[in-house]
Amino acid sequence: MFDIGFSELVVIAVVALIVIGPERLPRAARTMGHLFGRLQRYVNDVKADINREMELEELRKLQQQVQGAAREIETSVTGAARDLESGVRSVEDGLRDQPAEAPAAAALPPLAEPAPEPPPAPARTAEAEPPRQARLPGFDPL
Repeated sequence: MFDIGFSELVVIAVVALIVIGPERLPRAARTMGHLFGRLQRYVNDVKADINREMELEELRKLQQQVQGAAREIETSVTGAARDLESGVRSVEDGLRDQPAEAPAAAALPPLAEPAPEPPPAPARTAEAEPPRQARLPGFDPL
């Protein structure tokens, strides 16, 4: 903070001893120490306030940037939604304006013949054990 060397402190102490006197010098030194401590705390408080204000200003700038980006995204999404909606409307209008044609099912080729059914399974006897079914935990068949 100040560029004061040891020799300069000795000169200041000798002058203070002569001017103030040996009886009042300890009390004056203690008072000066308290005042110097208060000054340091005040300077530190001012520095902390300045740092907080700078951080707050940076946060405000960041908030403005984020809000601007959010607005840009919102406008682009809104524009894309409008474009999509107008495209859907034009397709709907195009479908409404077309003359009614034969149903689409008539234009499809006929389906192939269904496969013949397999022969029925042989009848079970009472003595035969029914087939076991795999059971899954937590699964209750209907």
